[in-house]
Amino acid sequence: MSIFSGIKGYIFDLDGTIADSNGVWEKIDRKLMEKNHIRISDRELHSAAAMTYEEVLEFFHSKGLCYSLEQLRSEIDALAESEYRYNIFLKDGAEEALRLIKSQGGKIALATASPRRLYEPVLRRNCVYGLFDAFITTDEAGADKDHPDIYLKAAEMIGVPPWECAVFEDVLRGIVSAGNAGMITAAVYDEYSSEDFVTMKQIADVFLLSFRDLLPMLLSK
Repeated sequence: MSIFSGIKGYIFDLDGTIADSNGVWEKIDRKLMEKNHIRISDRELHSAAAMTYEEVLEFFHSKGLCYSLEQLRSEIDALAESEYRYNIFLKDGAEEALRLIKSQGGKIALATASPRRLYEPVLRRNCVYGLFDAFITTDEAGADKDHPDIYLKAAEMIGVPPWECAVFEDVLRGIVSAGNAGMITAAVYDEYSSEDFVTMKQIADVFLLSFRDLLPMLLSK
């Protein structure tokens, strides 16, 4: 029997989970650092690509820059909008998994730190926007992914109790928070958060190197 037996709600993160987008964030972060004359190593830049807006802001402040969170979001999003509209694809097998879930009557929600002006173009361009039943951002949830609020609210929006939901995330904090909410957790590999994957593999209910690995689990429900 599959671990997804009895699961009716599927909650997906966007960046690094279903969208192969963290490389774009590395490019954006590089442009911001160069604009502000900040020199950092490739390793630091690689790590920054998986940071939240708040963490990037903290990094900037550590370098003596006086950005507000609103200023930082505005600059990052302006650089990101074109990339999300034209240059980002889904991870291998993600579209097939979403369509299979939908064909089985599952409810699907997006839970992301990215604002609508970023997530909607990339989902529409990749022809999966209409498969989602609900969308929620960390701003709308009122808390970042160190807290379970976004996952609990996503479950509420799709009308599925938390214990009948599975959460797909590429970052450790998301796996921990979703687990604390009583949900099945699926860790999705992404190179930009690979340093946490030993821990994620230990605590998540499922570890996916690719969404191709998910398809047989769904078919055997």
